[in-house]
Amino acid sequence: MSDKFPINIWINEERYEKLSVVGLEKLTEDMLAGMKVLRIYCNEAQKDKLLALYPMAKYDSATTKSIELLPAEVKDKMLETAIDKQSVDIMADFLQVG
Repeated sequence: MSDKFPINIWINEERYEKLSVVGLEKLTEDMLAGMKVLRIYCNEAQKDKLLALYPMAKYDSATTKSIELLPAEVKDKMLETAIDKQSVDIMADFLQVG
């Protein structure tokens, strides 16, 4: 079984509405103080490619086991791609275009 590495995208009301239109709202999880998060997963090769493309990003191996510190515009593009594809399984497409 291969490891999956999450990228957490915080969801506000506006983003939640956009996700609702395409049926992805059910994939959000409640987090801090009523805020929601959408997790987009990548495999190890995709994680390594993301970290090479965005050197400011880090993999938090100690606590969250997630990819952190990606630029906001990158996470915005990931969210747009998920909405366009109506799926959170977007990393292969994102890395080809992104």
